[in-house]
Amino acid sequence: MSFQPADRVSSFGTTIFAEIGKLASEYDALRLSTGYPDYDGPPEAIEAAAQAMRAGHNQYAPTLGEPILREALAEHAQRFYGQQLDPEIEIAVTNGAAETLYSVCAGLINPGDEVIIIEPHFDVYVPDVLMVGGIPRYVPLRPPHWEFDLDELESAFNARTRAIIVNTPHNPTGKVFGRTLLEKIAALCQKWNVIAIADEVYEHLVYSGATHIRLATLPGMFERTITISSASKTFSFTGWRIGWALGPSHLITALRLAHQYIIDCSATPMQYGIAAALRLPNSYFDQYVNAYSARRTLLMDALRNSGLQALAPEGGYFILAGIEALGFDDDVEFCRYLIREVGVATIPPSASFSAGNRHLGQKYIRFAFCKTLELLEQAGKRLLAL
Repeated sequence: MSFQPADRVSSFGTTIFAEIGKLASEYDALRLSTGYPDYDGPPEAIEAAAQAMRAGHNQYAPTLGEPILREALAEHAQRFYGQQLDPEIEIAVTNGAAETLYSVCAGLINPGDEVIIIEPHFDVYVPDVLMVGGIPRYVPLRPPHWEFDLDELESAFNARTRAIIVNTPHNPTGKVFGRTLLEKIAALCQKWNVIAIADEVYEHLVYSGATHIRLATLPGMFERTITISSASKTFSFTGWRIGWALGPSHLITALRLAHQYIIDCSATPMQYGIAAALRLPNSYFDQYVNAYSARRTLLMDALRNSGLQALAPEGGYFILAGIEALGFDDDVEFCRYLIREVGVATIPPSASFSAGNRHLGQKYIRFAFCKTLELLEQAGKRLLAL
């Protein structure tokens, strides 16, 4: 006897990441496909986590998060954004930003509610919305500069819209949403009484010429915005699974109601480690951006030397490179070719679009540069084979 998957997951299938990962292993390809660093974050955080273990902080943490971490998050919001948050009722610690997103959907989206999703999108957005009975409403960023059609954006809002997911700096395009665009989104949210789910995990990874603006700091937006971030990107500890949500108490309460039954708490010692990381001096955050800026430059040069066409991202650690100049127009086939013939693994961005807009990503591939300089240099040499 065999049983079929529940309807809510039966259409999901295997992700493109799994297919690319398997093929990369088979051909021993350099993985510029994976969106996580191949090195550790600040040693101060590791030592703080180790001290917490030695001090006996090894049991369940409070569902809301350890007080030391919630206090550090409040200090961080004040230091970088001038926000004053109450760590008792306006901050929740979660099991990474991915769990935050699901808990937000479970706590705030009702069956039949529409949720605006900007494409290309992070891979969990659509499944999260579908699993709670929501209806995705897609608005694409259009190449080559990854801009909105503002009329298209405005027409996506209606009386059934419950929320919009706003990811800035944006994965995978590297676009940083400027003030004018954010004010447009804010005005539409207020006009239609819509919740803004602000995924800002790349908040500290913004390059010269661009500025990250926290959506919740715009007039009229704090009361309707839940801001999500995590330790994975800023501190390079993707395996620690520490994320958080910031917002008004009524939104945080809704998230917590779901979170307590999804994943009761996050790893206790790691919360102490990230509290220490959040309190690092500004010099850490400056050095972090400088290190990634050097990696961005190295990979951009390699892509251009290989004949691929790319715009330098304003933020984050991904580059979308155009493949048309090399005679390709199918990103999935090109990614397979690149692994087999060149030995470099990348991700096809068309997988991050809805079916109707998939063509917008088919002439690009996504490179991740959150890797050591040595690996990026090696990849650059292989790409010259193109």
